[in-house]
Amino acid sequence: METLKFKTNIKCGGCVDTISPFLNQDEAIKNWVVDLKSPDRVLQVETTHSAAEVTGILKKAGYTAQELN
Repeated sequence: METLKFKTNIKCGGCVDTISPFLNQDEAIKNWVVDLKSPDRVLQVETTHSAAEVTGILKKAGYTAQELN
């Protein structure tokens, strides 16, 4: 399990509510959090997924994510 970080277009608590079911229902994602105070709205995910897989999950929810190094 590793921790991945993404720059996202998540803007508010409503957006977080929208992505919650997608991330919470995925068994390969153990923990996740969005820093809404960050200008990049950083999503941090503890997962066994690849960055591309997490990006795909966010895309299904209607948001974009770009992995941060």
